[in-house]
Amino acid sequence: MSNWVSLFSGGKDSSWALYRALEEGLDVSRLLTVHPAGDSYMYHTPATELASLAAESVGIDLVEVSPDDFGADDVDDSGAQGDAELEPMEVALREIAAADDIDFAGVTAGAVESEFQTSRIQAMCDRLEIDLFAPLWQQDPVELAEAMFDAGFEIRIVQVAAYGLDESWLGRRFDADALEDLLALREEYGVHPLGEGGEFETYVVDGPHMDRRIDLTYDAVWEGDRGHVEIRDARLE
Repeated sequence: MSNWVSLFSGGKDSSWALYRALEEGLDVSRLLTVHPAGDSYMYHTPATELASLAAESVGIDLVEVSPDDFGADDVDDSGAQGDAELEPMEVALREIAAADDIDFAGVTAGAVESEFQTSRIQAMCDRLEIDLFAPLWQQDPVELAEAMFDAGFEIRIVQVAAYGLDESWLGRRFDADALEDLLALREEYGVHPLGEGGEFETYVVDGPHMDRRIDLTYDAVWEGDRGHVEIRDARLE
């Protein structure tokens, strides 16, 4: 059977791509998480340390890659930066295929609107001669959010960095009420309903593809005009 690797952070978009792949009957045999040491153009960075807990709940083996700091906070050429950041992922995928001698069919990715990310992941798949399953790509963001809610995803906001998003959003459940507030903020400030521009980041604590819910204890850390949750404890219920 053809094996798939799911590019996975534990956030809502990569989790939805994984869930949809499983719904489609794709044999996802590995999850792959990249833990950037600092800021990143290509990867979801908050709370990726919790990916192993999510993987345990999902019941799929996790491969973790921890490259050095990409230096994404001081970049002249974002295109070259994106290419450089992709290298550790590509190396890891080649190693997975070689070490396990698997029939490697493709990867899943949670990109919604980022041509920057998607074009690079597609180019990587072309080099590896594998397929890309990107079920969120260019879909309506409001419909995507509603589909996540309807499926039973419990999503928590773990980082915010946009006008209109204050400390009260940290740890808030991303649900129909939050979406309604975000649509109002879109009118006022241009906030993306899925946080696609980095306005907010998320972590999925429960869903239909997970056996056990993840219980989080955290502190809210606010830094003037942005903030994040600092996880004190995380466990499977």
